Amino acid sequence: MPDKILLIDTVHEIIPRELEKHGFEIVSGTEWSRNLILQKIHDFTGIIIRSRITVDKEIIDAAKKMKFIGRVGAGMESIDTEYCEKKGIICLNSPEGNKDAVGEHAIGMLLSLLNNLNKADKEVKSGLWLREANRGIELNNKTVGIIGYGNMGSSFAKKLSGFGCNIISYDKYKSDYSDGFTKEVSLEEIFENSDILSLHVPLTDETTYMVDEKFIEKFKKPFFLINTARGPVVKTSALVNGLKNKKVLGAGLDVVEYEEASFETSGKMTEDKDFKYLSGCDNVIMSPHIAGWTFESKIKLAEILVKKIINIKNKQYDK
Repeated sequence: MPDKILLIDTVHEIIPRELEKHGFEIVSGTEWSRNLILQKIHDFTGIIIRSRITVDKEIIDAAKKMKFIGRVGAGMESIDTEYCEKKGIICLNSPEGNKDAVGEHAIGMLLSLLNNLNKADKEVKSGLWLREANRGIELNNKTVGIIGYGNMGSSFAKKLSGFGCNIISYDKYKSDYSDGFTKEVSLEEIFENSDILSLHVPLTDETTYMVDEKFIEKFKKPFFLINTARGPVVKTSALVNGLKNKKVLGAGLDVVEYEEASFETSGKMTEDKDFKYLSGCDNVIMSPHIAGWTFESKIKLAEILVKKIINIKNKQYDK
């Protein structure tokens, strides 16, 4: 009998097509409710998800034959990875697939902020021609601090390297990673030197509300903030206070703390007073969690995950 894989979310056609070529039986459960998944999960050796369902202990316990869980994307917060490890279930993701997309998106947000592009665009289209009011700031000779130097952080640094800026980075869980694009520093040096801060950390208990009032106060200079990581890494009320007191000069937010586990938002977001404040700021630009969403990354995310699954099968699921 072939190993059966359940697709819990819609994915690029590359995934079912290539996995079937390698002997897997693919079942689509994209319309299945959580209860139906719980009823049928015992029959599958693998599942592939994006963000629709949280794979918690209940689902893991019900998955008696489970050998691996694959996530099309980078973040793994929707999977109880620690419990999977105890159960001997391999967890896979494909952050290599959208690192270029995220890096480019972060660059775009930063350049837009520094050069008032969104603000100026609105003004010109409404008949205003305000040149001095939109004088920009050059990246050249600025210090860009990066927190989190994995696939996304390193991609951002590589793409920044041609701008003549000083790139420094801090990663609590890595060392000796300087690659010619960044200088590895302490968190204190990030606070001391950064003109710009870009966040590239996963969402964990440790990083939730990492950027709060105390964190922002530690910066020696006013700075621009870019967040293409996860919304809850930044406490919105703290960001608003930072913008009001000019400690934060501007923010590019691809993610917001109001997102649900599925990365969608409820209507309550627009009713929140802090969100309303951000919405009215010319020095804040936002996008709907699309930094990693390009036509190219959709293909690469699928191809990379497929290769990892096939590699596991070739090793007979042996770590």
